[in-house]
Amino acid sequence: MDDQTFHDAIEGYCAQQSYRAGETVRVHVSTHAPTFDVRVERWGAEREEVWSTSAVEGVFHPPPVDADSDGCGWPAAVELVVDPAWRSGFHLVTLTAHGVPDDRSVAHACFVVRGPELVEDRRSILYVLPTNTWNAYNTWGGRSLYTGGSKVSFARPFGRGMLSRPEVERDDRKARPVRFRETPDVDGEIFQRYRTEHHYPSAIGSTGWFTHGRRFVEWAEGAGHAFDYAVTSDLDTDPGALDGYGLVLLVGHDEYWSAPARSALERHVTAGGNLASFSGNTMFWQVRLEDGERGPSMVCHKYRAHLDDPVMGTDDERAMSGMWADPVVARPEWMLLGGGSAFGLYHRFGNATARGVGGFVVYRGDHWLLAGTDLRYGDVLGRDDGVVGYETLGCPVAFDESNLPVVAQQADLAALPADCEVVAMTPSSNLGVGDYPTSIAALSDQGDLEFIAERIFGGRDETARARARFGNAVMLTCRPFGTGAGEVVTVGTTDWVFGLAQDRNVARVTANVLDRLSAD
Repeated sequence: MDDQTFHDAIEGYCAQQSYRAGETVRVHVSTHAPTFDVRVERWGAEREEVWSTSAVEGVFHPPPVDADSDGCGWPAAVELVVDPAWRSGFHLVTLTAHGVPDDRSVAHACFVVRGPELVEDRRSILYVLPTNTWNAYNTWGGRSLYTGGSKVSFARPFGRGMLSRPEVERDDRKARPVRFRETPDVDGEIFQRYRTEHHYPSAIGSTGWFTHGRRFVEWAEGAGHAFDYAVTSDLDTDPGALDGYGLVLLVGHDEYWSAPARSALERHVTAGGNLASFSGNTMFWQVRLEDGERGPSMVCHKYRAHLDDPVMGTDDERAMSGMWADPVVARPEWMLLGGGSAFGLYHRFGNATARGVGGFVVYRGDHWLLAGTDLRYGDVLGRDDGVVGYETLGCPVAFDESNLPVVAQQADLAALPADCEVVAMTPSSNLGVGDYPTSIAALSDQGDLEFIAERIFGGRDETARARARFGNAVMLTCRPFGTGAGEVVTVGTTDWVFGLAQDRNVARVTANVLDRLSAD
């Protein structure tokens, strides 16, 4: 079962995903316990307690039948004011119930403290947490966008383990790294066994703070890098969210973007700001955010958007909540990022390059991205930690007279940035029916391969399917809006962060990006 609703005796969520200094955080809690404690920690290089209270009276509020799409609507049980002394960052809310079994006594909620409102007080880097994607995968209360839903609420708890859980070496990874002479876990049986034995939803292998964000932050802040924080939806609601920042960071799995948020990011780059995406399957789906009586929600019809989305047949068709690369929307992610998942979506996941190298093969060893490493042409970056997987971003390539990869424009598709350098890449592919592991809820009538072939490459014939199937995961730099505009770095993999703690070359590449692009 993916829906772990009230597996634990206490559940909770915050009224908003982010707050400024001085604003009031409201924590909505439902529990079978008579009392519970609350602890708030800023999770950076280390976890630091900033607020707590104990023996709060517990009240049980049942989840509405439509909690997954429209929210819980529970009353606030706890309120606290964001102290101006608190640093911008991710804050974990731990709820501990009394008088219930120990293994079901803890739940987690979260909020982000944003950077300063005054532009002149902001740091040079803004890290935007991919909370749209966290919510897309969240099955709490019923359905996610992967299990039959087309609308998901932000006003409900996150699934067990998405925000915090015990550390394990690799059993919680969907693209589990392979050690010497091991057989790849093509069907995802190890992952499935781990997550079901511990009563976690399958989302823990795809997204959430614990999987990607906290790994990046623990390394980055521990290495002395400082930045402000925001969440994806802040770019919808705050027109000045990116003002004053030299570099915007995307990390992990940043799949779901609204038109206002994407436009804000493009304005930032057009005006000379930089963007670094250490993320796979980035900006694949367009979403729409809505306000409801019980809180905000996100709409995405995904594979059936061209058939079911109410905007179809209206003057607002380009707001269709399907792929950004769909001809109806006609705004593919590769126009900004230099790469897209139509050109390679999976690596070491199911039958997608199941025995692939798990790292990036270097082609341009003299590129500034690799400065300070010992990497040269043909070397592999990040193999030991499997930094390439499980979802990726690629670009069509050809080889120049020196046998180095260059972007190959596709005559029938929107152009990729002209000023683009491919630094490293590795084979990646899309999955069709029968190719997926059992660790995800795949479509029964088509896979990503069939869908991309039909919607982007014009059909399901052998040629279209081949164009959709074979691709790569890519590391590149580009200037999508030309000279004088900002630079974009794309490291097209969800699992890059798994190499930061122990692979000095992965850490060096990341530091090169943060240092160079925040100083421009």
